[in-house]
Amino acid sequence: MIAAQLLAYYFTELKDDQVKKIDKYLYAMRLSDETLLDIMTRFKREMKNGLSRDYNPTATVKMLPTFVRSIPDGSEKGDFIALDLGGSSFRILRVQVNHEQNQNVHMESEIYDTPENIVHGSGSQLFDHVAECLGDFMEKKKIKDKKLPVGFTFSFPCRQSKIDEAVLITWTKKFKASGVEGMDVVKLLNKAIKKRGDYDANIVAVVNDTVGTMMTCGYDDQQCEVGLIIGTGTNACYMEELRHIDLVEGDEGRMCINTEWGAFGDDGSLEDIRTEFDREIDRGSLNPGKQLFEKMVSGMYLGELVRLILVKMAKEGLLFEGRITPELLTRGKLMTSDVSAIERNKEGLHNAKGILTRLGVEPSDDDCVSVQHVCTIVSFRSANLVAATLGAILNRLRDNKGTPRLRTTVGVDGSLYKTHPQYSRRFHKTLRRLVPDSDVRFLLSESGSGKGAAMVTAVAYRLAEQHRQIEETLAHFRLTKDMLLEVKKRMRAEMDMGLRKQTHEKAVVKMLPSFVRSTPDGTEHGDFLALDLGGTNFRVLLVKIRSGKKRTVEMHNKIYAIPIEIMQGTGEELFDHIVSCISDFLDYMGIKGPRMPLGFTFSFPCKQTSLDAGILITWTKGFKATDCVGNDVATLLRDAIKRREEFDLDVVAVVNDTVGTMMTCAYEEPTCEVGLIVGTGSNACYMEEMKNIEMLEGDQGRMCINMEWGAFGDNGCLDDIRTVYDRLVDEYSLNAGKQSDRLALLQVRAILQQLGLNSTCDDSILVKTVCGVVSRRAAQLCGAGMAAVVDKIRENRGLDHLSVTVGVDGTLYKLHPHFSRIMHQTVKELSPKCNVSFLLSEDGSGKGAALITAVGVRLREEASS
Repeated sequence: MIAAQLLAYYFTELKDDQVKKIDKYLYAMRLSDETLLDIMTRFKREMKNGLSRDYNPTATVKMLPTFVRSIPDGSEKGDFIALDLGGSSFRILRVQVNHEQNQNVHMESEIYDTPENIVHGSGSQLFDHVAECLGDFMEKKKIKDKKLPVGFTFSFPCRQSKIDEAVLITWTKKFKASGVEGMDVVKLLNKAIKKRGDYDANIVAVVNDTVGTMMTCGYDDQQCEVGLIIGTGTNACYMEELRHIDLVEGDEGRMCINTEWGAFGDDGSLEDIRTEFDREIDRGSLNPGKQLFEKMVSGMYLGELVRLILVKMAKEGLLFEGRITPELLTRGKLMTSDVSAIERNKEGLHNAKGILTRLGVEPSDDDCVSVQHVCTIVSFRSANLVAATLGAILNRLRDNKGTPRLRTTVGVDGSLYKTHPQYSRRFHKTLRRLVPDSDVRFLLSESGSGKGAAMVTAVAYRLAEQHRQIEETLAHFRLTKDMLLEVKKRMRAEMDMGLRKQTHEKAVVKMLPSFVRSTPDGTEHGDFLALDLGGTNFRVLLVKIRSGKKRTVEMHNKIYAIPIEIMQGTGEELFDHIVSCISDFLDYMGIKGPRMPLGFTFSFPCKQTSLDAGILITWTKGFKATDCVGNDVATLLRDAIKRREEFDLDVVAVVNDTVGTMMTCAYEEPTCEVGLIVGTGSNACYMEEMKNIEMLEGDQGRMCINMEWGAFGDNGCLDDIRTVYDRLVDEYSLNAGKQSDRLALLQVRAILQQLGLNSTCDDSILVKTVCGVVSRRAAQLCGAGMAAVVDKIRENRGLDHLSVTVGVDGTLYKLHPHFSRIMHQTVKELSPKCNVSFLLSEDGSGKGAALITAVGVRLREEASS
C-alpha cells in the first residue's frame, strides 16, 4: 500500500516537473488575459476598418457583406437543394421545409470526394466536377426534371454585391484551382451546368459556411445572430447594423457580415504573439503570408504545429533522448485528430504512447507527459485566441444594441470544436472571463452548413416573395412624369372651374376669395390680437408691429388645448371655449380693456363675403361642432364675446392659415405671392387677378385666392391614381368622400396591415420602403399642384418667365427628410419657365393673421381719409 502511494507521489512529482519544463519552453504560447484583452481591442479596430469604405481596401479582416438580411422566422417552406463545398469532401443535400408541422425539416444528403487533382487543377475542372456530382444526386433522387432553388455554401472569402453572386477573393485551406480568383463562382457553376445540358438549377443564394451555420442554428433559435466555425479553417459572421456598413447602400435593418477573420494579423498586427513555429508553418503552406490567424488556431494546422515543436525539442535533447525518426520529420504525420486523442482525460497518456510509437520513437513516461502538455498548450492557445476575437464581436453587438448586458446565441460548427475533448470547455471559460457582461448560449450545428445554405435560400425566397408583393402593391403609388403633368393639367382645369361664376358651385377646388387685396408694404403699425384655430391646439397671440427704418414684429402667445368633446360638441360650446381662452390671455397680458383689432386664422374651408366675414363650408381635420357649417364664423365669435360680457374686440379679418403663411413670408420677402401648407392637412393660396375672379365685382388689382385644394379629386377626377389604400383611409375618416388629396401618411399603416404586418412591425426596411414611396407620391402631387399655380400666375401676367416666392409652413414639409427636395424637383420639372423659391414661415400663420389685420386697418383708414 505504502509502495503504491510512493509510486503515485513520485509520478505526480515527475509529471509536475515535466509540465513546468514545457511551460517554460513554450512560454510565448501561453497568453495572459491582459494579452487577450489587447487582442480583442486590435480585432475591434480591424472590424471597424473592414466596415469602412475608406479603409476596407487595405483592411486584412475584410468584413464582407453577405446580403443575408434576415434569419429564419419560422414561416419558410419549400423544397431546396444545398451544395456544400469547402473541405476535403463535397456534400449535396435535398432539404424539404414545412413550417406548418412544427418547423419540420426533412433532409437527404450524399457526400462526394474532391480529389487533390481537382482542387489543385483548373477552375473549369473543379466546377465540372461539382456539376457532375449535382447531376448524379438529382438522378438518384429522381428530381432531374425539377428546377429547384439551390443554395451554395462556398467556404472561401468572396466579395458579394448581391445574394446570388460571389467573386472569389482568394483560395484558403488546401484549394488552389486556377482561374477562379476574381471570378463569380455562380457564373462558373452555371456555365458547367449549362455545358452538361441534362438538368437545370436556379442558384438563389451563395453563402459562406459560417453564415450557413448561423442560419442552421437560427432556424432552431431566433436569438442566434453569430455563426462560428472552428474546424479545418476558422471564421465567424454576425448580424451588423446596416448603418455601420459603408459598402452597402441603406441604413435601416441589419445584414450578416462574414468577417473572414482567418486573415487577422496578415498586416503584421499579431507579430508580437507569433512564434518561430507559426512562422515555419506559414513558410511551408500553400499561401505564405496569408491567413495567419487561421494558421495559429484551426484544425488544419494544430497537429503540424505540435509536430514542429516535438522535432525542435528532440533536436535539443529535451524529448525522446534526442532521437529523431524519419516519420517525426515527415510533414502531416501528426494530425489534429492525434492531438485530440492525446488530450483525452483518462486514456490520453496511453494514446500518446501509441501515436509516438507509430512515429518510430520509443517514448518514456516522461515523454508522454511532455507531449500531452505540448498538445494542451497549442490547443489552449487556439481556444484563447478564438475567445478573444469572438469577444470583440459580442462587445460590438452589445454596443450596437445599446444594452448593458447582451443575451445572444452563437451557432457553432467545426471538427476541432466538436471532437476535441477539452476545446469547447476551455473556450467558453475564457470567453466568460473576457466578456463578463454577455450571456452567451452556444448551439451546436448538427446538420452542418449545408442545411444553412438551404435556409438562406428559403429566407431569400420568402423575402423575394415579400418584395414581389410589396413592389406589386407600391407600383400603384409610383407616378411618372406624364402622370404628374396630367395631374397638373387637371388641377388647372379645377382652378378655372372654381374661379368661374357659372361652374363655381359644382367645383371641388373652391377657389375662395379671401378679400386680402394686398401684401404688407412695410408701413403697418400697432398692436393686434390674433387667434389661430386649425388643430387640437388653439393659440392666442399679441402681435406688436412697428414700422419705420427698423421694422420689428414682437409676439407673445399662449397655447390652449381643445378637448375632443368640444371639437365634436356644439358650435356654441366651441366658440365659448375660444372666448374663455381669449379672456385668460388678456388677463395674462394685462390688456383687458381697450377694444383691440383682431385677426382670426380659421383653417377650414370658408366662403368669405368680406375680409371680416367667413361662412364655414365644411369642417375638416377631426372637427365636427354642430350649428357652424353655413354660418359666419366671425359672427359666431362676436356672439360668444357678447355672451361673455367681459370685453369687446374689433374682428377685422377672418383668414385661412395658408393666407396667413403667405402674409408672414411676404412681410420678409416682397416677391412672396403664394402660400402653401403641408402638415396635418394641405392647402395653397395665391394672388389672382381680379378680372379672373368672376364671383366678385371689379376687375382692377389682385386678391388672394384660398384654393382649398385638399378637396381636389372629390369629384372623381383623381380616381385613376387613387389606390385601394387611399380608399381605405377615406372610408375610415371622419369626412368620407372628402379631402381625397390629403397628403397624410396614413396609407402606410393600411398597406402594412394588408401585407399581414401590424403597425408595430419592426421590419424597418419594409416600413421605410413603404413610407418612402407614399411620402414621395405626396411630395410629387403637391409639386404638381404648385406647378399649376405658378404657371397660372405666369400666364395671367403674360410672362415668358416668372420668378416667384412661395411661403411654406406645415410639419410634413418641415420635418420630413426628403419631402421638400422631391416637391421642389417636381415643380422645377413640371414648370420649367418658372423660377420658384420656397421661404419657410418660421412664425406660423398667427403672425400672418395679425399682418392681414394690420393691412386691413391700414386700408380701412386710407379709405376713410
